[in-house]
Amino acid sequence: MQLDELYRQVIMDHYQHPRNQGKLEEAAVSVELRNPSCGDEIRLQLLLQDGKVEDVRFEGSGCSISMASASMMTEAIKGQSVDKALELAHQFRAMMRGEEVDAEALGDLEALQGVSKFPARIKCATLAWQALDNAAKTNS
Repeated sequence: MQLDELYRQVIMDHYQHPRNQGKLEEAAVSVELRNPSCGDEIRLQLLLQDGKVEDVRFEGSGCSISMASASMMTEAIKGQSVDKALELAHQFRAMMRGEEVDAEALGDLEALQGVSKFPARIKCATLAWQALDNAAKTNS
């Protein structure tokens, strides 16, 4: 199996079986964003305690890239420090710009690297990450 096919399978699995989807009853921070160019929407909820992402959930609608990226992001940041989550967001955006990044640090998120070849889809992939940045700013 080629790497591109494996990456497609990872993305489709997250789209069809999203992780951490739903509402947090005790969310400390909630951010809603919409991509006006395509209509993707996300509501990101974070439970932050002692500088750590204790729990995270998202709700939304959009394309497979947008929803898979949100699912993958929630898995990657859950249990991490807010600083580490924001560094991961920085690395992810750098990957979307086609810059060299630490693939090991990104883990499964590397599956979305191919999106960087399609400028119109980059906003789809980064919507959840922008919501994370906004949530961190709201909380600081």
